[in-house]
Amino acid sequence: MAAKVFESIGKFGLALAVAGGVVNSALYNVDAGHRAVIFDRFRGVQDIVVGEGTHFLIPWVQKPIIFDCRSRPRNVPVITGSKDLQNVNITLRILFRPVASQLPRIFTSIGEDYDERVLPSITTEILKSVVARFDAGELITQRELVSRQVSDDLTERAATFGLILDDVSLTHLTFGKEFTEAVEAKQVAQQEAERARFVVEKAEQQKKAAIISAEGDSKAAELIANSLATAGDGLIELRKLEAAEDIAYQLSRSRNITYLPAPLGPGATAPRTLSITFLLPQNHCEIS
Repeated sequence: MAAKVFESIGKFGLALAVAGGVVNSALYNVDAGHRAVIFDRFRGVQDIVVGEGTHFLIPWVQKPIIFDCRSRPRNVPVITGSKDLQNVNITLRILFRPVASQLPRIFTSIGEDYDERVLPSITTEILKSVVARFDAGELITQRELVSRQVSDDLTERAATFGLILDDVSLTHLTFGKEFTEAVEAKQVAQQEAERARFVVEKAEQQKKAAIISAEGDSKAAELIANSLATAGDGLIELRKLEAAEDIAYQLSRSRNITYLPAPLGPGATAPRTLSITFLLPQNHCEIS
């Protein structure tokens, strides 16, 4: 009796395990941001795109192919030539995703690795076409225009394969060694030319200043000669008085100087000379 019970339990457990395996194989999950395409062994790829969630399929007959429909980045390096035949190294960064409704066609005509098959080829084609329209200097000064043209042409080209490009940007742009050395040599030559021009202008300004100073001295000498011829020694005496007044003013501001009146002679009413004594730490000096 117990053997029959255990046999029944074993059969029930086996049936339950088989049923569980069948049910598990008939279920599949589609994660957030993903889509599924169903491949049927008898009818081929179905046109229906399955959304997120848990879904049923026919075991061993149908197979789900999961696609990531979120934006993904990809860097594509390209070596091409400019309009003036300069080698240009460009790296293009692309944010791409497939069009969900076109996933059956993408899987049928391109495959699951559509990004590896499509993006490098069309990116190289578009970059070479756009860069060839500009020379090396324009690629630097008009980089925004170049990037916009690449983005427009590449977006249009990718749409034919069922791809959406959310962003296209030039992240790296360099030139060949010869062009870089030529640009550096040009910059050095321009700096040397600017320096030489500054030296010449400085010499010209110094020359003009010397001429103006000489003309001023000549005019002053001429005016003094005319004044002497007109006023005689009176002008010289005036200049002496002015100089003496300036000396006295400067000496009056010093703390180490004492003014002593000269002794008066017989019948003198006012001092005609001035005695100046310099007071130093250890000795003094007297000037009359």
